[in-house]
Amino acid sequence: MLREGTVGEDKRRPDEGFGNALQRWMSVALLALATGTSLAAEVAGHWEGEIDLPDRPLVVKVDLVRNGDAWRGTIDIPAQGANGLPLDPVTVVTGDHGVSVAFSIRGVPGNPTFKGRHDQDTLHGDFSQGGITVGFRLGRQAATGPSRPQEPKPPFPYTAEEVVVEAGPVKLAGTLTVPNGEPPFPAVLLISGSGLQDRDQTLFDHKPFWVLADHLGRSGVAVLRVDDAGIGASTPHPEPPTTADFANDAAACVQRLRSDTRFSRVGLVGHSEGGLIATLLAGERDDIDYVALLAAPGVSGAELMRKQNQRIFAAAGFTDERTTDLLALLDRLFTTLVSDLPDDELRLRVEEIALQQLAVNGIVGIDLEDERVQASVEAAMSPWMRYFLRLDPRPSLERIRAPVLALNGDLDLQVDAEQNLSAIESALNLGGNTQATSHRLPGLNHLFQHAETGLVDEYARIEETMAPEVLDLIRDWIVDVAQ
Repeated sequence: MLREGTVGEDKRRPDEGFGNALQRWMSVALLALATGTSLAAEVAGHWEGEIDLPDRPLVVKVDLVRNGDAWRGTIDIPAQGANGLPLDPVTVVTGDHGVSVAFSIRGVPGNPTFKGRHDQDTLHGDFSQGGITVGFRLGRQAATGPSRPQEPKPPFPYTAEEVVVEAGPVKLAGTLTVPNGEPPFPAVLLISGSGLQDRDQTLFDHKPFWVLADHLGRSGVAVLRVDDAGIGASTPHPEPPTTADFANDAAACVQRLRSDTRFSRVGLVGHSEGGLIATLLAGERDDIDYVALLAAPGVSGAELMRKQNQRIFAAAGFTDERTTDLLALLDRLFTTLVSDLPDDELRLRVEEIALQQLAVNGIVGIDLEDERVQASVEAAMSPWMRYFLRLDPRPSLERIRAPVLALNGDLDLQVDAEQNLSAIESALNLGGNTQATSHRLPGLNHLFQHAETGLVDEYARIEETMAPEVLDLIRDWIVDVAQ
């Protein structure tokens, strides 16, 4: 299904045009063709609606354009920060029972495909991806997304400047908010977590970085937030990137802030993997004035992901036997991925583990040729994953001399608070940092929302984007240390 941090994939090719009803008489055939063409033309234009996902409806926006007998289109998925994804193929066929419509999202795993009918002012039918099928319904009226009461509203006591930061081979587009009044101002760079994120860190219609930037801007703090390389208006890396590449991108953004005479001090606020990136930068540079680590790793990627999966299995109600078997396979997978095996042998071992994981989960009838299996194998073997598993932030934490604020919610299932806050505190103490503050926050999940379980399926249902007390805590700390 279309999931968090990713956007569904698709394959697309030119449209196949209109089907013509076979009629005995030429006059009837011409009439049928004219009528069919007219009906099909009504499909063109803007549509909004929802996919009926099991845990929540997912709002999508579709634009379909006709060019002669060919069709093309794009889709926006606001909750995932995905805009203008190409639809290919787009097929519109007029038959005896009306107009059928089908389109797929190009380049997304599981070949997400919409198949349905045009009925007056609606498109409705089935959405399928990776062997799972649910309903969808699109209309001409604007779809009402979930309530997000914290989304910033004018008037804004700051200006928003569009900026482009050159970071080696990539160009990072972003927004720099500068408070009204006389400079200099303290400034921060917001660094997002794993997966491609836009400048607002859009997720399930939440925009945490916009909410945070607004909160800081109203208290006199300048904020730079950028689209990750390869999403939004930022250009992609020429090769599959790792955390090291993202750290280089962030370093270029720091330099952009440092070169602006309106800013007196420059700090970092990193969430999840963004906190890891902030740690790496602050550990090697002496021009970082303060660092806020939000749900940041304090242990190696392998340690973090093992604990992450263990807690998710428990929260999902897995049996002890199933959890034990899956964790054993996970350990084997991590050991394999950090090894120096040749790529062909590495792939064979990862594929073997993937099939064993399916068996433990009771999934049968799937072989290595299945696109879902191959997608998981490719993700596991990606340069990012292999680098992340080896990466340990503790040496960098020991070198940080700037003030540090470390926050974690105790319902965070992605970055366990006890495991990672303890490691961060120990490393900072070992390095002699006497300006560190940490808080384990009760009842908050990985996004710092008030939650019940911490599972990902809560993120969209919770209207709160970020707990107000967390926003205040970050703001007050930055204002204090930046004086």
